[in-house]
Amino acid sequence: MKPELAPVRAVLRGEASGTSYSVHASQSAGARETVVLIHGVGMNQSVWAPQVDALTSAFQVVVYDMLGHGDSGLPTAMPTLDEYASQLDALLDTLNIERAHVVGHSMGALVALEFALAHPERTLSVAALNAVYDRTPAQRAAVMNRAATLGDTSTEKPADASTEAGIDATLSRWFGDPIPVHLTQAAQAVRGLLLSVDPVGYARAYRLFACSDDAHVGRLASLSVPALFLTGECDPNSSPAMSRAMAAAAPHGRAEIIASERHMMNVTDPARVNASLLAFLAEASASSLAQTVNGSISGEHHG
Repeated sequence: MKPELAPVRAVLRGEASGTSYSVHASQSAGARETVVLIHGVGMNQSVWAPQVDALTSAFQVVVYDMLGHGDSGLPTAMPTLDEYASQLDALLDTLNIERAHVVGHSMGALVALEFALAHPERTLSVAALNAVYDRTPAQRAAVMNRAATLGDTSTEKPADASTEAGIDATLSRWFGDPIPVHLTQAAQAVRGLLLSVDPVGYARAYRLFACSDDAHVGRLASLSVPALFLTGECDPNSSPAMSRAMAAAAPHGRAEIIASERHMMNVTDPARVNASLLAFLAEASASSLAQTVNGSISGEHHG
């Protein structure tokens, strides 16, 4: 079945403090935990449609537009990862969600990790999909060069020929060159998202993304929650080596590699991505429940 980025029916759609979000109810009557999905640069919450359908089998699912994307407000002129993590913190407050499993893709993975490090008390687990970590000098130079082409964020104009050429180059990196026939539909859907993104929001986010691959180097040892680092075998910029290095640095980390997949594996191979996520989340959920029960018993014994 070909992946689609079609709208998924939500129980609640809203906007709070400049953040556009959707809440999707679990299909399981007994589900009490929430999974939050954070998209990457140039995308919006709709890119998670294939995951929402699968994850609502056991969880309430929250998706939202990152600052400067979709219908959310712009970030500051020189944003930090903490600014994006604070956006999620405020959204959880709005929705009265105390703790959640946090899943991010690409830059969203950096935001998810930043949130988990800054707010461990609100994080049940974290999954970083196609995350970047400690780029080589050549990888860093390439992404910084792309960031430098974005121009002055205060005067960005709508898409023109050069913008479209840049998007075509992005799709080649993400889907392959030439794009395989069976991925044409997914690539066109992603192309539509890249063409419609606010150019100022995109430029500000991309510049942060370009220089944040070392943001968690030396910090993952303090990541106190279960952590999954999942990437595609053929993703050269969010490589298997990066995911393995992050998993090795995190006390409760694991790395999983999706064979033959590239950067947009959540839309090109949702079945395998969803299977990995559901297995990880089920294990993390069981671990969280066990800790809660043990804490209650300990409290009864010592109260």
